[in-house]
Amino acid sequence: MTTPEPGVRLPEEVAVVNVGLTLFADAVRDQAVPVQQVDWRIPSGGDPEMVEALERLYGERGEAIDRANDEVVRRLDQGVPQLVGCEPAEALLPDVSGRVLLHCGPDLAWADACDPLRRSLRAAAVAEGWAPDVAGADRLLEAGGVALEPAYRHDVVLPMATAIGPTQPLFAVDNPHGGTRAFAPLNQGSGDTAWFGRDTPGAVERLVFLRDVAGPLLREVLEHSGPVDLFALATQGLQMGDDVHLRTQASTNLLIRTLLPHLVALPGDDRVELARFLSGNHLFFLNLAMAAAKAVAVWADQVEGSSVVTMMCRNGTTFGIRLAGSATVHLAPAPPVSDALYYPGHGPEDSAPDIGDSAVLELVGLGAAAAAGSPAVAGFLGGTMAAAAALTRQMQAVCVTQSTRFKLPTWHNAGTPLGVDVRPVVELETTPRVTTGILDATSGAGQVGAGVATAPLGCFRAAVAALARP
Repeated sequence: MTTPEPGVRLPEEVAVVNVGLTLFADAVRDQAVPVQQVDWRIPSGGDPEMVEALERLYGERGEAIDRANDEVVRRLDQGVPQLVGCEPAEALLPDVSGRVLLHCGPDLAWADACDPLRRSLRAAAVAEGWAPDVAGADRLLEAGGVALEPAYRHDVVLPMATAIGPTQPLFAVDNPHGGTRAFAPLNQGSGDTAWFGRDTPGAVERLVFLRDVAGPLLREVLEHSGPVDLFALATQGLQMGDDVHLRTQASTNLLIRTLLPHLVALPGDDRVELARFLSGNHLFFLNLAMAAAKAVAVWADQVEGSSVVTMMCRNGTTFGIRLAGSATVHLAPAPPVSDALYYPGHGPEDSAPDIGDSAVLELVGLGAAAAAGSPAVAGFLGGTMAAAAALTRQMQAVCVTQSTRFKLPTWHNAGTPLGVDVRPVVELETTPRVTTGILDATSGAGQVGAGVATAPLGCFRAAVAALARP
């Protein structure tokens, strides 16, 4: 007789780890069995050139790059940018004089400018007195009578479709830790404004008001107040629901509270007009946050051999990035703003591509990196804080570390992701996200919505290829 083999016994509990396709994990989960999904994918989609470049950047050069990255993120994290003054651009920037306009984003010619930026350039030319009206400004710009320069060349950051001339006031923001300085114009406010891609008489009038009234008064206010720690205000703003990009309401209120005693002490009736403008401009802190981010990014730029992005900007035509220690700007077409809410009567068919220098905020731990703490951002992502937290986790996957100052109480009080590294961006094919406004593409209607843009992969692939070259 033969003894029968014992029957096969299955374990009473099965713990499943699924790697790759989620289809298998879903099938296990449908049987009420616990399963852990591992989001694994072929690096860079299996592209041989990118895989080879990544092997070099993670392998033989990985240790040196990691050291450089540690220093870059230290500077981004520990710089203390302070608002110190407000002067006309020509007084702060010796190279900005005569008929020259600074514009947002990478370098471009008039012929390549999108409609909202063209309108802003025309409004700026009229405000400078170079043309009697918008039609005259259009002819002047078309003929090349005004030089166009990207603001980043002067360490200036401009939000949305902003363009400025030599007489427009700029805030000066110093980073004493690194001896660096950056600049941003006064935020123009909502509605009929040039930075929203409008060239109406009202938009020109707002530029004149900023030059002739707001700028001089704010210069006096800052002379009395002394330096203002901008990231200290941003830190408090995060605790109050700001992402300090799409929403800056709390940070703006904190800034106005700081400056209010010095504003009311000024003589004359113009202070009332300025106070009315500030109280109605919930975006006023945006430009200052951008200048603060730029001031520490300029310090980080001095570190060579890094794979961390220290500049990310758009002009509505192209999207550009630059790595610390490099002078090369890598370009890709400006993307649409994909996750968006539109004003009534508007939709994706009306929207211009992503535009502005404000994406610098995502590089220092604000904006999309801080989405997990902002119900306002959640509103553009289906309305749930879980979706906002997922956005922050996406940023975390491509960042070097977490901020030690920007912390989110709704995200276990963890620091926001800091230091976008092009290596995991290209490896995972997961690019940074940017919280932003949306402008009308052709009609000059101004802002038509807001949402979250996804940076194009092409410029990050170009940066990886350049960094990997011997």
